[in-house]
Amino acid sequence: MQKLAPIALFVYNRPDHTRRTLKFLQANFIAEESRLFIYADAAKTPQEEEAVQEVLAIINAAEGFKSVKIIKQEHNLGLAQSIIKGVSQLVNEYGKVIVFEDDLLSSPYTLEYFNEALDIYQNETKLMHISAYMYPLAGADDLPETFLYRAVHSWGWATWKRAWDHFNPDIDHLISQFDQEKTHAFSIEGKMNFWKQMKDFKAGKNNSWAIRWYASVFLNQGLSLNPAKSLIHNIGHDGTGIHSNIESTFDVQIHQHALKEFPKNIIENVIAYQMVRNFLAKRKGNLFQRAIRFIKKKLN
Repeated sequence: MQKLAPIALFVYNRPDHTRRTLKFLQANFIAEESRLFIYADAAKTPQEEEAVQEVLAIINAAEGFKSVKIIKQEHNLGLAQSIIKGVSQLVNEYGKVIVFEDDLLSSPYTLEYFNEALDIYQNETKLMHISAYMYPLAGADDLPETFLYRAVHSWGWATWKRAWDHFNPDIDHLISQFDQEKTHAFSIEGKMNFWKQMKDFKAGKNNSWAIRWYASVFLNQGLSLNPAKSLIHNIGHDGTGIHSNIESTFDVQIHQHALKEFPKNIIENVIAYQMVRNFLAKRKGNLFQRAIRFIKKKLN
């Protein structure tokens, strides 16, 4: 394995989530050999200042890595600008990066997976993104350990400078390149609300960097590498996140084994795509299940 990629961890105002995320990161087998860069955003309002200070105390005590550098913002940037700025900084300096947010629990093998894949595919220009999260697919045992797929997941990911150079934050320019056929493919045949996220961003209803990154990858005919069984569990679906609701649809059991099989052909795995498509199509359940979920959301 070549020189390990730097890890960017983005934190804000969730001390409990940050503490757990760090604890699981520290438990990775190659954490002690990895450089950690923690980007801490400033409070947006006076009411958030106490929680932000709690997070700062936690990250200031972070250990278990080759080095820890804290980048503290003086003014609130927001998640999108923080990630775009931080990722750009690290890929420009190191050529690659591993990215975590403050609500992601990792397998002891997650960093190993990222670094091995970053090395194997460093010159494969069509492969632009490495994901560590995967939906709880019913047929995961029938898939290879890792596979290629069109969409990118932002819950624990990695990339190279050569790919990030294609990131286009201009939503109007991105949207202008889509026709009906591309929109259909981009949204996994209408089974996921990716296109709605694009339109919502344009309308000012979200500030997602991730949907613009996916669009950038998609329009460059790029692919992402994914594990069949997730190496990440997102604990942010408790209503505390910037873009998250209270739900358990995407909950997974973290895979506790090293991944050693990587695709040799840089093409989308058709069987895996269909499994993902089927999961997304059925994820909301029947009408009764949807009604129960709606009521719970309103009560919370």
